[in-house]
Amino acid sequence: MAIFNFYLFDRNGTCLYYSEWNRKKQLSMSKDEEYKLMYGMIFSIKSFASRLSPTDMKEGFLNFTTSKYKLHFFETPSGLKLIMNTDLSVGNMKDVLHQIFSSLYVEYVVKNPLCELDKPITSELFKNKLDEYVRSLSQFPVKAAS
Repeated sequence: MAIFNFYLFDRNGTCLYYSEWNRKKQLSMSKDEEYKLMYGMIFSIKSFASRLSPTDMKEGFLNFTTSKYKLHFFETPSGLKLIMNTDLSVGNMKDVLHQIFSSLYVEYVVKNPLCELDKPITSELFKNKLDEYVRSLSQFPVKAAS
C-alpha cells in the first residue's frame, strides 16, 4: 500500500499546502498548474456527483478510483478541501483526512498566531507533524532495513 500525495485547498481554490511521499511520476506542468487542475477536477466531480446522484448525498463525494490510483476527498464545513492520492489497495481514508484536519490543521495552523488563515502554510511544525502522522499510518509502506 502507498500514499502518494496530499493537497489542502481553501474554499476559493488556493492550494494552502502540498506534500508528496511516494509519487513516482513527476508532471510536466508547474505546481501552480497542477493545483488549478486538481481543484477544477474536484469542483467538477462534486457538482457531477451531486447532480446525478439517485439518492440524497449527505456524505457528498468521498473518493474515486482510476486504473492507477485512488483519490480520497474530505471537505470541512468551512470549505477546506483535503485530498489524498493513494494506490488502489488503500481503503476509505475519510477518517485519516478528518484526523489531519482536526488534530493537525486545527492544532498547528488555526491555533498558531503566526499562521495566517487563507495563506499558504509555512509552519515547519505542521509540516513535520503531518509527515510523522502519514508515515505512521498502516497504509504507508515500510521499507525493510538493509
